[in-house]
Amino acid sequence: MALPDILKTNLRLPVVGSPLFIISHPPLVLAQCKAGIVGSFPALNARPASQLDEWLAQITEELAAHDAANPHAKAAPFAVNQIVHKSNTRLEEDLALCVKYKVPIVISSLGAVEEVNQAVHSYGGIVLHDIIHDRHARNAIRRGADGLIAVAAGAGGHAGTLSPFALIQEIRQWFDGPLLLSGAIANGGAVLAAQAMGADMAYIGSPFIATREARAREDYKQMIVDSKAADIVYSNLFTGVHGNYLKGSVEKAGMDPNNLPESDPSKMNFGGDKSKAWKDIWGCGQGIGAVDSVVGAAELVDRLAREYEDAKKKLAA
Repeated sequence: MALPDILKTNLRLPVVGSPLFIISHPPLVLAQCKAGIVGSFPALNARPASQLDEWLAQITEELAAHDAANPHAKAAPFAVNQIVHKSNTRLEEDLALCVKYKVPIVISSLGAVEEVNQAVHSYGGIVLHDIIHDRHARNAIRRGADGLIAVAAGAGGHAGTLSPFALIQEIRQWFDGPLLLSGAIANGGAVLAAQAMGADMAYIGSPFIATREARAREDYKQMIVDSKAADIVYSNLFTGVHGNYLKGSVEKAGMDPNNLPESDPSKMNFGGDKSKAWKDIWGCGQGIGAVDSVVGAAELVDRLAREYEDAKKKLAA
């Protein structure tokens, strides 16, 4: 099945910048979209809840102004991530704002709910659902999602354990719709590799933490620059869902990253405006060996684009 126009029109690269907890906000999203990739942010990053209305107004108005001023270089669309979990008491309110502003792409996580998909479809938007197993993928499509984000081993934040090769090939046995791949993708060659194995697009997060527009502490950004894949720890202690985190941040919090206790998954909480525990435990994927400096988001997209084209030329040769 061909990609919907919204996932290919005005894109310089087949890339979605993933929604980064705490870190993604309008300056980063706008920089990503103007550079030619889909920018995104979690709805819950806007706190208090009323700020989401302000953010969506800012993003839609600024992108419209950019397109009017640059008719031959229009911005890519943006996306909002909705946590579809029973503890997210803001979901209904936040979803209504997505409908109000006709958010082009909604990324749903931690629950596939038909009502969410129907709300987004009501104005012509699409829903991409992130999954870590084939059975989650089947459930999401059965409930009306338009596409899938396969979160494979090595991805930052909440991540699965399956090889991207295994996960993509299982999904492609039965699904020919939009399929994105997440998991340690940090250079242009990896974007092309994702397409070669059967994905339509790459889903990239951690490299964008180390950009000037990211709402991350400077020591967080520098730790990404200084770290490699071996500096990542996989644990469910911090949210109840397994994810990848920087060992250095765990050590700074006074814990042994090699001996972390298990958490009770039933204690997951993504509720409203409650303060988040472990805010100084920093999520990050295994691909950060490709990050060697803090740069602007547009500069990072430029690098990815050069590497992507170079990789295609090398294969053609």
